[in-house]
Order: sequence, then structure tokens, then C-alpha cells
Amino acid sequence: MRFVKGLWKVLVGIKDALVLLLLLLFFGGLYAALSATPHAGGPTDGALVLRLDGPIVEQPAEVDPWLALGGSSLPREYRVADLVHALDTAATDDRIRAVVLDLDLFAGGRQVALGDVAAAIDRARAGGKRVLAYATGYSDDTYQLASHADEIWLSPMGAVLFTGPGGTNLYYAELLERLGITANVYRVGAFKSAVEPFIRSDMSPEARQASQALANALWEQWRQEVGRARPRAQIDPYVADPTGAVMRHNGDMAHTAREMGLVDRIGDRATFNARVAELVGRGHEAVPNSFRAVQYRSFLERNPLARQGNVGILTIAGEISDGETGTGQAGAATIVRTLEQGMRDHDLKALVVRIDSPGGSATGSERIRQALLNVKRQGIPVVVSFGSVAASGGYWIGAAGDRIFAEPSTITGSIGVFGVLPSFEGTLRNIGVGVDGVRTTPLSGEPDLLRGPSDEADRLLQLGVEGMYRRFLTLVSQARNLPVQRVHEIGQGRVWDGGTARQLGLVDQFGSLEDAVNEAARRANLAEGQAHAVHFVPQTDWFERYFGHLAQGFAAPAAAEPDPFARLRARPEALIARAINDAHSLLRGPAIQARCLECPPSFEAVPSAGAASLWRSLLERAATR
Repeated sequence: MRFVKGLWKVLVGIKDALVLLLLLLFFGGLYAALSATPHAGGPTDGALVLRLDGPIVEQPAEVDPWLALGGSSLPREYRVADLVHALDTAATDDRIRAVVLDLDLFAGGRQVALGDVAAAIDRARAGGKRVLAYATGYSDDTYQLASHADEIWLSPMGAVLFTGPGGTNLYYAELLERLGITANVYRVGAFKSAVEPFIRSDMSPEARQASQALANALWEQWRQEVGRARPRAQIDPYVADPTGAVMRHNGDMAHTAREMGLVDRIGDRATFNARVAELVGRGHEAVPNSFRAVQYRSFLERNPLARQGNVGILTIAGEISDGETGTGQAGAATIVRTLEQGMRDHDLKALVVRIDSPGGSATGSERIRQALLNVKRQGIPVVVSFGSVAASGGYWIGAAGDRIFAEPSTITGSIGVFGVLPSFEGTLRNIGVGVDGVRTTPLSGEPDLLRGPSDEADRLLQLGVEGMYRRFLTLVSQARNLPVQRVHEIGQGRVWDGGTARQLGLVDQFGSLEDAVNEAARRANLAEGQAHAVHFVPQTDWFERYFGHLAQGFAAPAAAEPDPFARLRARPEALIARAINDAHSLLRGPAIQARCLECPPSFEAVPSAGAASLWRSLLERAATR
């Protein structure tokens, strides 16, 4: 009888597993169907409508399939290369008679990316296409695109507001002190300010100097671009005294914008649509004030980017890490695999590397750099194109290029290395947790995040940072043909704008991605018309992504990082996790998390349900002290 019951349980388990598998396959197929590109339909002539309801980025982030299936509202991102290709195609397409920039929900983008799209708008206008922009409100990013249009329309309820680069940061030194947390900092150079939020309550003079210079340079580049695109706009008087300007026009912000040449016309969307209809023809008769619209997605599907070519474009966008990642992040393993796949799939004569990254893992950056050097060893020229940001690890990778292109508003440099390890001796003392143990070597249990790193561990970690910095200086020195001492003078973690970086020798010349492609073709001795660019795209199928997310919920802890100093964290982190889980039994409560979103992550929250509750309790205690 016991055997029969056991067999029955096995059969029920198999049945449940099969049902679960079928459900997963069903939802996986549903996700694949929803993710598939819809069949291109709708009008093929009229106005190309770019309804930009999200940010413009170099590489859109991969959509989490679980969020997509759950019906979550997901932000739409627009790839620079796709927008530029669509505009350039429209410029020579006789069926497209105008371009509409619908910027009402535009989420902006970085200056260089917007500049690339703006240049494509100029080419569309040069091809005889009328370009019209509409929005309820224009900010810096929105206006950078709109200024290149023939007609800028503004809602009667709208306004134009320019703020310029700049803003405030958060600093946590006092909070960490209250919590009993010590930020053990290891760095080289006066300007590596990424660690300042953890050790100061305000900005250091060195960081302020560098940040102000960068903000001024970016603002000047914006003013120059917008001024060239729309010389009649009274930008400087409006920015200097926006309140006075509005008051002089009876408090009407829309009227102020028109009188100061910032916009051409004021009107609601129906009036705007009627204007577009005058240029391209009426839309559906049942829809009043509609015009004949060619939707961007359909147009791009009918006119896709090239899938074959002899000049490869490898995009490295986002924070650099060591392993596999989706698009929108720069996992070294994924980048190298994408490069190797692209080399196999195409008869490659030259390679262009587009970098839009603030850096990240030094070991990941080096792995990508070595992969690029392997390409060069095959006799293939490698040209680097810096996007909006190519700093720290991003510059580390760029040093592999035969020639580096950048834009005046590119943020680059930041040649420096730092590390931050938190230790919790004060925290544990505050909550009554004692720490003790034994050692067999000077590094047993180090770095000790419970009692604080020992002097020996401190020295070793600082030496590691200094050694990594010397390696950084050496590879830049060799790549840029500069003395090591000179690289140190312009390094030390300082960030530069593209114009200054060119003067310092960190980049070779100004130019767009297209300019970099042309230079790569020239170095490969390709005659005019023989160069055909192709973008390398990471290849991951929906099944792998879908079940990969599922597996993450049941997977064992991630493998150790290749960074030897990162491996030292393993045992202390495990002890912290145990301490937090133990404390959680005494300190229960709702979970919150506070995190600096702007700064590079310096340490990870402990992955346990009790962690957030413990931090909440500690924050509450600190607030009452």
C-alpha cells in the first residue's frame, strides 16, 4: 500500500511538472508573438511621423519578458542608428513629402545622440522634405531637435523652458556616520569624485572645478548648435531673464516664445494637423483634421538597416560588467561574443567601435580591449567613435583604436581607478552584535567588513588600485603616444569635454559615427561606394531570455567575479548576510531602500528579505539620535 501511495505521488508530481511546462511554453510562445515585429502596413506616402514617446539611446535596453507578459508599462527607447537611417532614407524617398516630429512625450537623450539625429533632420530638409515639430513644452533636449525643423509649433498652453547642464548631488557621509558605517576608500588622483558621496557632505573644490568646466562646455556646445540651426531665436536674452521676458508679454509663455523667435506658430494639435495636411494631403475622411501619415515603425520595417556589410559597427553602450548581459548594458562576455559572431558572419574589411559608456569593471574593459587588439592583429583597421560618454572603462576600451573620433560635447577621459568597501563595525556595535575570530595568515577574513579592514588589507587594496592606475596610464601612453607623466597630469580621474580632450591628445578629431565609418573604409583601402556598414547586434533567442529569467529565481549564487579583489568580498558578505538574517528575527518591519541612482554602485545590498527591514530600523534609529 505504501508503494502505491508513493507511486501515486510520483505520478501527480510528473503531471504537475508537465502542466507547468505547458504553461511556460504557452506564455513563452505568447511573448514571442507579442515581441515579433508586426507586418508593415498603412500608407506608404505622406508625412513620416516620428512620435518620440521615450528617450533616444545608442542601444535600447532589452525588455524583461516577465514584465512584458505582466502587462507592465515599459518605456520605449529609440536607437540613434534607426532614427538616422529612417531620416536618411526618407530624404531620398519621393513618397515622403514631410517629416513630423511629435515631441509631446519625448524623454530626451544625451547631447551627442541628439546631435546625430539633428544632423539627419538637416539632411532630410536638404533632400526637400519639410520638417515640422510640435510639443506642449520644449526643454533643452526637446528644443535641440526642434530647432532643426522648418516650423516649430507650440501649444497655446505650452512654454519653452531652458535649464542648462547642472544640478545637485546627494552626499551620505553624515548618514553613514549615524549608521555606524565606514566607507573605506581606495583611489588615485585628485578628481576621482565618484567616491565623494560616501566620504563627504559636500562637493570638493577639485570636483567642483571639473564639474563646472564640463557643464560650461556642454552648455556652450548646445548654444552653438541651436544658434546655428535657428539663428533668429533669442536664446541668450531669454535664458538670462526668462521671468522678465514673460512679464513683458503679459505673462503669456507661449506668446513670449513666439515673439522671441523660439517658435514659429502657436496652435492646438488639430490646427497643426491641418497644416501638415496642407503639405501631404488629408488622412482618413472620418477623422477630422488628419493628415496622411507614414508611421515610423512601419517605415523602418520596410526600409531596414543593412544586414550584410564589410565595415562592422560594434556598439558598446551602458555600464561595463564582466559577464553576459542584455542589450543596453555592456557585459564583456556578450560584447566579445557579438564581435566574434560578427567576424564570422561578414567578410569584414574594417571595424568601427561605437562607445557610449561611463565605464565599470576594469577586468571587463580589458577583456573587450584585448578582443579588439585581436581584430587588429588580423590586419583589420579599428576606428573608435565616441558617443555622448566614453569615460573611465569606456576610454580604456577606446584606447585600442587606430584613430578616435569624438564630438565637442562628448564626455570623456576620467582616467582613474577607485574602490569603496563599506565596513560595519559601528553598525554592529550599535545593535549589540559582537565580532571575533581567529586567523592563520595576515589576510584571513580580509577585508574584514565587520570589524573594518586591517592595516595590511588597507595597504594591499590601495596598492591594487595604484597598480591598476599605472596599467591604465601605460596603455593610454602607448596608444596615444604620450609620456606617462603627461597622461597622469590629464588623468587622475578628471572628466573632460570632447573639445578639451582633443586639445589634450585624448582624441584625434571631431566627427560623427558616419565619419568614423568613412575613415575605417579609407584605412581598409575600400574605394568610394564599396564600403557597406553593418551593425553587430547581440543574438539571443526569446526562449533563452524567457527561461533564463525563470532560472534566475532558482539558480545558485553567481560565480565569483574575475576581479581578484572582488573575490575577497565573498566571505565577509556571507557573514553580513547571516548577521542581517539573524537580526531580522528581532527587527521586523516594512521594507524600504535608499540608493544613489547617479553614482556608480560601490557595494551591493545583501540579497535577503531581512536586509531592507534592518536598514529601515537603522535609519529610524539614526534619525532619533
